[in-house]
Amino acid sequence: YRQNMKLSICIPVFNFDVNDLINDLQNQIDTNQLEAEIVLIDDASSQTFVNINKNLETKVSQFIFLEKNIGRSKIRNLFLNYTNSEYLLFLDCDGKIISDNFLKTYFDFINKKNPDVIFGGRKVSEIEPDSEFGLRWKFATERENLPVNQRLKAPYLDFQTNNFVVKKSVLEKVPFNEGITQYGYEDLVFSKDLQDHQIKIDHIDNPIFNKDVESNVVFLSKADQSAKSLAQLIKNDENFERVSQIRLAKAYLLMTKTGIIFIYNLIYKLSKSQIEKKLLTGKASLKVLDFYKLGQLIGYMNKN
Repeated sequence: YRQNMKLSICIPVFNFDVNDLINDLQNQIDTNQLEAEIVLIDDASSQTFVNINKNLETKVSQFIFLEKNIGRSKIRNLFLNYTNSEYLLFLDCDGKIISDNFLKTYFDFINKKNPDVIFGGRKVSEIEPDSEFGLRWKFATERENLPVNQRLKAPYLDFQTNNFVVKKSVLEKVPFNEGITQYGYEDLVFSKDLQDHQIKIDHIDNPIFNKDVESNVVFLSKADQSAKSLAQLIKNDENFERVSQIRLAKAYLLMTKTGIIFIYNLIYKLSKSQIEKKLLTGKASLKVLDFYKLGQLIGYMNKN
């Protein structure tokens, strides 16, 4: 390994027990004798989870507890203040390590390629859960968890922030957009900013298992939240440069051009409660989810 090569593993923690994750990572660091540190920042979790994770203070390099919740973009940028490695590995706190060589795979790739950004991918269980969790699972398997050969076809669009490595100097130059405070689209805006700076995203097959399966109720409220975030993005983005890649924004912009948006909005308002019911069964197709999100987006765009 390159002597100066050090990795800081950065994990924003929010209302989740991260003991297993930290122990797994620490084992890999010890076993492979890797130059790596773990830094945790807790985004004002409830006292229950603060207590559950508190013992990790002695096991990691730094564990910072925030008094006030600052959200997904701001907290990632905050890690720049607490790390001094050449590379940062960002992991979501609800991830699970499924490969014994997870960290070593990243180290090897970095040593070989000296990359700017690497996305390792994600996985969920192949067994379909109970229908009350069906919607999130369906979305993950059909849209999110793409194999590496498929991700390589659209490296910026198929980037996610749950499991990625970034050169510290790159993140300093292209930080996360702190204007996005709500859930949704912060990863796409970040990858678009990388693209604008002509920074390459490498994709490798080194997934994290996502074990936090959300209920349909939670996932639907997140879908609504992301429609709200997208409305905010479109309104703040005069020339639509940022959002033009996002499927939902594309559909919206096309409809405004053709004037069909009024008809759509009318149909949506009449059928909204039926659509929500259908989605909450967990058996609906993702087209129904798209219909819902577009309807919500139009609603938020119409609000002043």
